[in-house]
Amino acid sequence: MREPVDSPFSPGADTPPRIWAGRSQQLNDWNSILRPRRISGIDERGRTFLGEAGVGKSSLVRTIARDAESRGDWVTDQIRIPLGSDPMQRLAGELLNLANKAGLSTRPRQELKAILARVSSIAAFGVSLELREGQEGDEPYVALTKLLVELGSAAMAQGVMVVVHLDEVQNISDEAALSQILTALGDALATEVTVTAPGGREILRHLPLAVYLTGLPEFEEMAHAQQGATFARRFLTNTLRPITDEDMQAALQGIVTEGWEIPDQHGGSDYVVLDPAARDAIVDLSKGEPFLFQLAGAYGWYAGDSDTITREDVLAGWSLVESEAVSHVCRILDRLPERERQFIEAMAQIDSGRRTLTAIATAAGYATPQQSGAVPQRLDQIRGIISRGKPYAFRHRAVEAYLTTDWPRIEAD
Repeated sequence: MREPVDSPFSPGADTPPRIWAGRSQQLNDWNSILRPRRISGIDERGRTFLGEAGVGKSSLVRTIARDAESRGDWVTDQIRIPLGSDPMQRLAGELLNLANKAGLSTRPRQELKAILARVSSIAAFGVSLELREGQEGDEPYVALTKLLVELGSAAMAQGVMVVVHLDEVQNISDEAALSQILTALGDALATEVTVTAPGGREILRHLPLAVYLTGLPEFEEMAHAQQGATFARRFLTNTLRPITDEDMQAALQGIVTEGWEIPDQHGGSDYVVLDPAARDAIVDLSKGEPFLFQLAGAYGWYAGDSDTITREDVLAGWSLVESEAVSHVCRILDRLPERERQFIEAMAQIDSGRRTLTAIATAAGYATPQQSGAVPQRLDQIRGIISRGKPYAFRHRAVEAYLTTDWPRIEAD
């Protein structure tokens, strides 16, 4: 009855999965704060979502982008920045696409035509070639800022937003390129334009522009190294944490009580239901990780063809993808600097109730807790892997499970 093509789970995809768990705070921020304030002309910072791989950064912003598109807003594609690429070139191309959508290319203003021509040159040849050949005109970041302002002004006239999403921003390794792109986006966010209010009064308004940056945790240090306090004034950074079990249970509850609608062979509908024990197994296997949640759900769906997904289905599916789940956690650990990995491995050796800084430092081979330096702070505030409470605890439960005996190596019944 159930087919793989009907599965509502989407492991590893940046597109929003149909079974969505958690992130209500970030979604509410878009719906209740950022969009209403910006579209009303009130200043509001851009948003930066950082976190380890698999925490759902990109799919979160694509969910926001899908909502924006449903309202008629002008939204860029997901501007993924590959390592070694020219981020200004990528951004320029996407902004030109929005400019065409907004009809800017058909407007007769000579200043606007010059801006579009300059940005078109950046999109075609990249910033490095532009600078090396001494092309005339505005610096690349100035040209992109001007086009963003033009787009924002056109969107304001239409009562819609402009939404820009740059993904994998930690791959902007060139300091000059990072400085230019943050300056262009930040200057556009800070721009105020004069408009005529009812009664003939002239007032200043910020543009209906939202910028989302997503990437790995180290980007925050890169950005602060480039722009310091300016970055903090213009972008609000949020390190995404694992999702709670309660949020995952809530996401699955509709399939438990009502079922998931699928087409039948006669042009009608059938429903696949999730056994409560299967729901609990998916949540337990996921350890708060959105990627593992989608993985466990998808392969539980694939493991059978009846109209009920059982606990046995979930465990059978997990046995097929456990190695992929292990690889996911290992990639997170392998990215850590040696001292940070040493710290959390030592922390995992200690019973959860006795994880004090002194005990962890001793297990890690330090003579004093002070020798751990800024490592605990980085693992807490930047990476979001641990919490420096009393006692210390793991936020990233999949990492903790992998380093201890809690990893779900479960054989199907």
